[in-house]
Amino acid sequence: MRLPLTPPPAKRVFDLFGALALLGVLALPLLATCAALYAARGGRVFLREPAAGLGGRPFRTWRFRTAPDGLLGRHALDRLPQLVNVVRGEMSLVGPRPQPPGVTGRLSSADRLFVRPGITGLWQVGDRSDMPWEEMELLDRHYVENHWLGMDLRILARTPRAAVGPRRVT
Repeated sequence: MRLPLTPPPAKRVFDLFGALALLGVLALPLLATCAALYAARGGRVFLREPAAGLGGRPFRTWRFRTAPDGLLGRHALDRLPQLVNVVRGEMSLVGPRPQPPGVTGRLSSADRLFVRPGITGLWQVGDRSDMPWEEMELLDRHYVENHWLGMDLRILARTPRAAVGPRRVT
C-alpha cells in the first residue's frame, strides 16, 4: 500500500532554498575563508559540536575553527558553515540557538525541541551578548510558541546588520 505524499512544510522549503541560495552566493568567500584558516592554522578548519535537534535528535553543528575575538567570531560569521546543517534538515535558518544534548535552562529542553534550532533568531538580532541568559531564553520561548514564516522573514532581514555590528564576547 502506498501512502500519499505530503508536501513539506513551507518553512522547510524556505529553509532549503534559502540555504542553497546562500551557499551558492557565499561559495567563493567560504572557500577563501577555509583556505586562509588552513594556511594560518595548518590543520582542521571546521569544528563540530554536538547539539539536540528537532524532537531531540542528536546531530553535530558545523562551525569555522576560529578565536572568538577574531573577525569571524566577533561578527558571528564563524557559524556560516551551519548552512550545511540547514540543507541536511538538522537546523533551520531561524530558530533558537542549538544547545548541547541535555543542557537545560528556564526554557526546558522539551520546549526547545518542538522546533529546529536556527542559525539566527530573536536574541541574535537584538542586543545579543549584552543580554542576560534569562532574557535570551525568554526570547527563544517566545519564538517556539509564536513562530511563523513572516516572523522568520523579519528576523532574516535584520540578521545582516546584526552580524556586521561587533558583539562583545563574554
